[in-house]
Amino acid sequence: MNGIIANQKTTQPILCTGFRLLYRFAVLLMLLPIMPLTLPVESGAGEAMKLPEANHDGKMSLEKAILERRSVREFKDAPLTLAEVSQLLWAAQGMTSPSGYRTLPSAGALYPLEIFVLAGKVDGLSPGVYRYRPKNHEIEKRGEGDRRADLCTAAFNQPSIRGAPAVLVISAVFERTTSKYGDRGIRYVHMESGNASQNISLEAVSLGLGTVVIGAFNDNAVKSVVGMSAEEPLLIMPIGRPAG
Repeated sequence: MNGIIANQKTTQPILCTGFRLLYRFAVLLMLLPIMPLTLPVESGAGEAMKLPEANHDGKMSLEKAILERRSVREFKDAPLTLAEVSQLLWAAQGMTSPSGYRTLPSAGALYPLEIFVLAGKVDGLSPGVYRYRPKNHEIEKRGEGDRRADLCTAAFNQPSIRGAPAVLVISAVFERTTSKYGDRGIRYVHMESGNASQNISLEAVSLGLGTVVIGAFNDNAVKSVVGMSAEEPLLIMPIGRPAG
């Protein structure tokens, strides 16, 4: 008994000292400055180019555009204008409110989509790969050279991609949505890509252009051609002046 009591008396000061050290350590942690969380900087981002202002009052009614929309796979050998590319990108993802809302609905206003342009023949735009930045209605160059033929190969040699003066690639960073909605968010992202493709299709009609929605391609090959990292390709839309 005496030995047990002696051991208890010996361990009590040690325990007290340990609690004091833990308390002091916790206080020190509370006093340390909180480091701000910063998002990773996008690698390979090029210089931004401001796009022409989008027109918000077109000549064609919505009903007329819906009536005339068709899938177009053959195009004239004629360039697009930078203003037309600007209008199409605005329709796909453009800002419509100072609050950050865009031209299409997005679950939780999380906006997972990223729109890329593969320019081949666009007046005022050198051939290359560009990413749309909705906030300032601008594009940044992500790759040099005309890559339409490479994208055509990645999409199982569908000729409309090679023949169009420009091609839009709709992609998504799924984590922006799934981080909030879990696996259900995958469905929401695909719904959003459908909304974007319809906006582009109707805007193309109103501009006298044509397009088709393509979903058959090799994902990894498309990512390599476009230069994607966190993005996953969802749809390809070649755009030009209808041949017929």
